[in-house]
Amino acid sequence: MIPYSYVYYIKPKDMLGIKRLSEKRIIAWKARNGMNILRICLGIIFIWFGFLKFFPGASSAEEIAGRTILKLSLGWVKPEVSMPVLAVWECVIGLGLISKAWLRLTLILLYLQMAGTFLPLLFFPHETFNHSLFVPTLLGQYIIKNFVLISSGIVIGATLKGGKLVSSPLVAEKSIKREKRFGRIRRILRLGA
Repeated sequence: MIPYSYVYYIKPKDMLGIKRLSEKRIIAWKARNGMNILRICLGIIFIWFGFLKFFPGASSAEEIAGRTILKLSLGWVKPEVSMPVLAVWECVIGLGLISKAWLRLTLILLYLQMAGTFLPLLFFPHETFNHSLFVPTLLGQYIIKNFVLISSGIVIGATLKGGKLVSSPLVAEKSIKREKRFGRIRRILRLGA
């Protein structure tokens, strides 16, 4: 039995304060670390999927990617050539994301590669959709999920010149007001020039 002097009773209203404090800390941690986690995870995905393309038959996307590049190049670039090039391209994107080296170029390569991943929806609709555009096949779903990868690249791109996630609504509100004010000043200066 625990002696009464060692028992600490937390009042329900104090629990809310502890919960709020914990929630604020968690949100602040996410704001501090979320962008790096997103960048590194996206890099891992690109390296992983790119690495698989070095080994014929290992990648689920190899066959459709090969046919898409063949059709896009009007039959000039065969899958035996395009798959190693695509593998290197994806691995370079992944390494660039993880290392933050040449991040602007890395994101341009990511956007170009992602644009290519949507082409099978146009080139092979009978393989990517069942009966309508609202019912994608498993291959179609695999392609459509790339919207998330593109969105991740856009969010990462927003931090290229020092942009940050902020956890404080007050700081965010002040930042938006300041951005609007300086945006107006820039427009006025441009008109005057």
